[in-house]
Amino acid sequence: MKLPDPAHRLLKKLAAIVGAENVFSSAADRLAYAYDATPMRESTPLAAVRPTTVEHAQAIVQLANTENFVVVPRGSGTGLSGGSIPVERSIVMLFPSWKRILEIDQENLTAWVEPGVITAELHAAVEAQGLFYPPDPGSMRVCTIGGNVAENSGGLRGLKYGVTKDYVMGLEIVLPTGELLRVGNKCVKDVAGFSFKELFIGSEGTLGIFTKILLQLIPKPAAAKTLLALYDDMQAAAGTVSAIIAAKIIPCTLEFLDSTTIRCVEDFAHVGLPTNTEALLLIEVDGHPAAVADEFEQVQVICQKHGAREIRIAKDAIEADKLKTARRAAFSALARMRPTTILEDVTVPRSEIAKMLQRICDIGKKHNVTFGNFGHFGDGNLHPTCLTDERDRDEIHRVEKAFEEIFLAAIALGGTITGEHGVGLTKKRFLEKVAGPAGVEVMRKIKSVLDPNSVLNAGKIFDPKPKCEYPLPGGAKSV
Repeated sequence: MKLPDPAHRLLKKLAAIVGAENVFSSAADRLAYAYDATPMRESTPLAAVRPTTVEHAQAIVQLANTENFVVVPRGSGTGLSGGSIPVERSIVMLFPSWKRILEIDQENLTAWVEPGVITAELHAAVEAQGLFYPPDPGSMRVCTIGGNVAENSGGLRGLKYGVTKDYVMGLEIVLPTGELLRVGNKCVKDVAGFSFKELFIGSEGTLGIFTKILLQLIPKPAAAKTLLALYDDMQAAAGTVSAIIAAKIIPCTLEFLDSTTIRCVEDFAHVGLPTNTEALLLIEVDGHPAAVADEFEQVQVICQKHGAREIRIAKDAIEADKLKTARRAAFSALARMRPTTILEDVTVPRSEIAKMLQRICDIGKKHNVTFGNFGHFGDGNLHPTCLTDERDRDEIHRVEKAFEEIFLAAIALGGTITGEHGVGLTKKRFLEKVAGPAGVEVMRKIKSVLDPNSVLNAGKIFDPKPKCEYPLPGGAKSV
């Protein structure tokens, strides 16, 4: 489709900033950036643009304020909540070429990186020096650090080590008005002024564009041991998790697959999983060798005591990686079953996991739709994954109703609508049920102050409120 003349003039101004070779506006280019990994969502941008310097990023944002277009930051496009999907009159800003690890500081246990660094490549680089960066999203082989920070991504090791926010020490950020803000440093302690970085982490590209990121590293664990425990009953698997935590053991990995997912993974990966199993736990303990040996033995006893019908122990790191790869393949395996796969995430307190899984099962039966379930049992983060077909509008309507009930069930159990995927486009209508009207209003006000012209990822997380609704000093309203 031909772009209107005003759009052509805008593209010329962008080309004057970054060079014509870094502006992508053909029909094929625009279509390529109309999507992220979120199913059934697309919107074509005016163009995609690739800044090569921080000054380019600043100039593009400044132009957005004067020319009234939206900038949508994009890493690898692996998001599952629509965070990098374009909106009306938007330009997609690309960062995958910003992939330098600028510094690994052995003395301060930190790393400076650009936002386009692939997460798994950072893992490999720091582990080669005996260090460890714990966050490990399921898409770590393709997702970027900048995207991880924008979404506050989690991963398989979240139970013991936390999520991305726990490892961000500093940020360089292009603000929505074009200024460059630097927050944080290598100091372990720093309480001078407001703690700004927490505001930007998880803001899903709505408050700033990351150009450099300072990450905390830790020493690489000296030892690790991994097992699979197989169960004929999901309640028994959930009881095992509760018992492990009650025993004051915090594994680095405590994952689960349900029967549907197990069958799909085995058909896909051929790792020898029995397909008549109702639940599987993947457990890894790491740390000092003596502590690992003691805790691993306790974990085995607890699994047996709570009804594990079989326990498989990885004999070495290669076999452990194979088992973890099988868990990471859950989404890909499920995606082979039907034309459309919708992967969601909800989080509940650990004590409510079994109830939540039963609610998901009941909701699926009620609406006659199929769910596979997997996720992070140790921290209560579940991934109900619906296998469907977007061409069947009646079925998709039932799927939408089912997910609505799942989100509300998680909230009713003291949980939340997302543990690591973000709100984006797909869940923003549910945000008020978690944060409350006052919470959403505060978010809107922060967005309005930092981004008065709503140029950064507009319409994500929540719908903007018209500016005329915000009171000015003296009781007047802005117009």
